Amino acid sequence: LAALEKSTGDVVLKFEPFVLHVLCQELQDAQLLHSVAINSGFRNSGITVGRGGKVMMAVRSTHCLEVPLTHQGKLLVSEEYIEFLVHIANGKMEEN
Repeated sequence: LAALEKSTGDVVLKFEPFVLHVLCQELQDAQLLHSVAINSGFRNSGITVGRGGKVMMAVRSTHCLEVPLTHQGKLLVSEEYIEFLVHIANGKMEEN
């Protein structure tokens, strides 16, 4: 809260979930892992193939949070709401 009072710009509270990167030997391995990840609730998971043919599987959940708190130094929300957001973000961190 003290940092928000000193802010002269825009401040956003942002939480992003972890990303687990797995290097797979074959595309089939990545597809199997992707299927398991999606079925386990990690909805933002995906597969990428690099230039050298490396197959990478990224396991990522949807537990994101992004909320503006100030605009041009003006506080947009109450202290009570900030405490609520911190509680929500901490819960998401625990789920992470």
